[in-house]
Parts: sequence; C-alpha cells; structure tokens
Amino acid sequence: MRGCVIVPAEEQGVEFDWSREDAEHRREVRAFLAAELPEDWEEVSKQGPGSDAQATFSRHFCRKLAERGWLTQHWPEEYGGKSAPPWRHSIVGEECWAVGEPRGPQYMNVNWIGPAIMQFGSEEQKAFHLPKISAGDVLWCQGFSEPEAGSDLVALRTLALRVGDEYVVNGSKIWTSYVNHADYCILLVRSDPDSSKHKGISALLVPMDTPGIEVREIPSVVGERYFHEVFFTDVRVPVSARLGPEHEGWDVVNYALQYERVGAARYARAALTLDRLAEHARERGLLGDPLVAEKLGRARGLCEAARVLTYRVIDLRAKGSPPTPDTQMARVAGTRADAAIGALALEILGPEALEEGSFADANFRLSMTAGVAVGATEVQLNLIASRFLQLPRE
Repeated sequence: MRGCVIVPAEEQGVEFDWSREDAEHRREVRAFLAAELPEDWEEVSKQGPGSDAQATFSRHFCRKLAERGWLTQHWPEEYGGKSAPPWRHSIVGEECWAVGEPRGPQYMNVNWIGPAIMQFGSEEQKAFHLPKISAGDVLWCQGFSEPEAGSDLVALRTLALRVGDEYVVNGSKIWTSYVNHADYCILLVRSDPDSSKHKGISALLVPMDTPGIEVREIPSVVGERYFHEVFFTDVRVPVSARLGPEHEGWDVVNYALQYERVGAARYARAALTLDRLAEHARERGLLGDPLVAEKLGRARGLCEAARVLTYRVIDLRAKGSPPTPDTQMARVAGTRADAAIGALALEILGPEALEEGSFADANFRLSMTAGVAVGATEVQLNLIASRFLQLPRE
C-alpha cells in the first residue's frame, strides 16, 4: 500500500498500491531477514526485548542493517541516512515487527530518539550521538513514567537542581523498558522546583554508567527483565547533556512522542499472530462457530485500521505536515487490535495460549502491556477528544 491517505478528494486522491521500487525493497528486506535471523530466532524472540539474548542480537543485527544503509535510511544524509522517504523506513519496521522485532530497543533510537536529537540537539550532541545510532552501536531507554504519576508525565517529580555547570538529579522512574542493557537514557526531570505541570521540565541525555544510578527489575507476568525501576541519587549530569532549552523539555517530549506512538508496527506482528490463530481455529473446527468467525473478522479489521491510520501519519510526515491527532487514533487502533487478538488466543487455544514457549504466549503477554506502553489508551482517547473532536473538559 503506497501513500494511503485519507484526505478530502480536492486535496489528493488515494493510491492504494506500493511503487515498484518499494515492493522490491520489501522483497530485499524479507530476503535479508531470512538470511540473517538464526534458526532459533523464534525462541530468542519469545524471551522478550529485555532479555540478554535479544539485546546482544540487537547490536549484531542493527550493525548489519546499518551496513546496508537501511537502519536510518529515512534520516538526512548529513546525519548518516539516505534521505529516503518515510515509507522505506516503514517497510523495514513492518517486516521486522512481523518476525519479532530483531532490532530490539534500537527501533526507538531510529524512530524518535534520533529525530528528537536532530530537532533540539546542539551540534556537539548531534555529532556525538547520531553516528552511534545510525551505525547500530548503541542502546537507549527512556526515563519518563514515575511512581504515583504513570502516564501523566506532567506530574513528574524527579528533580534536577542546577549547580554551576551540572544538574544534580534525585528521584526515580518506573516501568522502564530496556534499561538493563541501555547505554543512554533520555530522562525527563523537573529542573525548576517551583514549577508545576508541563512547565519547568527539562530533557537530559544521560549515560547509564553515571554514578548514582541504580536499576531494579520489576517481576511481571510479561517476562523477565521487561520492566524496571530506576533510582537516581545525587546523579551529576553536565548541563551540556540537556536536550533543548532549559525548562522547555515538554516541547521536546511532545515532539518525540508523535514519532514514538506510531514508530512500532505492532499491527504487523498482530496480523501474523491472527493468521496463525485462524489456522488453529480451522484445524479445531471452530470456524463454523459464527461468534468465532465474527471475532476473527473484527480483529482483522482492527489490524487493518491500525495499519491504515499509521500510513496516514507516515504520509503526513512525508509531506512535512505538522503532527495531528491521527497519531493518537493510530495508537488506539493498534492497542485494540493487540487486546482483541490476545483475548482470541485464549478463546481458541484455551490454556495452551499461556503455555511457555507456545507461539501465542509471548504475544498474549505483550498484549497485556499494549494499553500502557507508549502512552496509556485513556490518555490517547483524551487527546483525541480535546484535539480532534474539540470536546469540552468536564
């Protein structure tokens, strides 16, 4: 599907087709994945993105992608890219997510951390960080959510007091993914202790080996080493590591999140899981049940809705248009697709869906995080209501 755009007819027609060059690129990416993924990749991918095996493989795999010029091909050439259209990058994302995302946490690097550094970073920050990301040599995590705040980012309390040319950081972050292997963290802090809500926030680019940082795993049903709590005790971060102007970090994170929320093509993985569930339903004679057939069809519709809405956001980016509420709409559609397929797995497979090592197990467990990861669904719905529907606040 190339340039799938839902816009008024007077502005632009809708072309439901991929270009010949894009179709060939997809074939090349699939061939690359078939050649580079190890025979036990499906088992490795089931361990989750926070596992030692996935983190190690991510570095190896992303270096291979970078050697072909595919890891950050949508970036400007001056930053290690090829100035390729966002569609080319979306092809890589779809194909990687369909097989279990071998890029690991590095999909965040190329989707939104790198672009945020391009937009707000100093020349020194760009020169230091962007080559590492485009070469596939670095793992990042994000320090956003906090205890008693969750997805309400403006309620953050981690404090960064400026002392000369340094910030002294104290506080904690929670539900942090990938932090156990991360080299750097993009950290949101309150740099003005007298501020509230979105004012007085700054973004810092912090090396994870900085003294005073402690990481603790949070055991969960989702999988080992998936969620963590991070504590900052008198952590000294140079002012030169601040991304963007002081106290204006909300602009940085708002820009970054517009890329983050459609950066993961989870709908591709969901659609593949749905195909396998449909085959199991056929083998078990369940397709004759109209309720099962209806739920399979509804889940397919949700996958397609997430894909088409994501394509709209990509198309807007390709045209250089500013962010719109379509980003939140795509996010909600993807969340609902994940949840519907997780519930279907239980209905079709029964207890087998929860057996460790089954194809549905990892997807079911990850679907449990879909409504929270990358912004809670309730927050996205509130944004749609206020920005798109312009509904009044109660």
